[in-house]
Amino acid sequence: MKMDAAALTAFLERDFAQVAEQFAVERAEEGRLVLRLRVTALHLRPGGTVSGPSMFGLADVAIYLAILSEIGPVAQAVTTGATIDFLRRPAAKADLLAETRLLKLGRRLAVGEALLFSEGQDAPVARASMTYSIPPDPAQGAMPA
Repeated sequence: MKMDAAALTAFLERDFAQVAEQFAVERAEEGRLVLRLRVTALHLRPGGTVSGPSMFGLADVAIYLAILSEIGPVAQAVTTGATIDFLRRPAAKADLLAETRLLKLGRRLAVGEALLFSEGQDAPVARASMTYSIPPDPAQGAMPA
């Protein structure tokens, strides 16, 4: 069951209301997704830049939603591995955009990558690669031990 940007937004608002207002799904299509982090003072660190945890959170949510855009609303899919490279200082007064794509989407594991950009800039500020565990579909029965 594929999910479009509107369905992903509704899912976030329903199941992750505590963070939903920080993000906006800009586009979701064919294993690719663009997610916006609405940067506020909460996301800044001393020195006037977006914090690493905020950038990591954007990448994590973006890749998670890219997976859900393909498999449907599986709230229990979880991050099992993550790597992030911080490439340059993001702008403090600009939203961040995560451009994601899925590299592998299997029955139990998914791998995606995200490039993060300060809005209006061409060079990425970070690159992330993440792996997610997808729980078995209860309709398919339990996996053999």
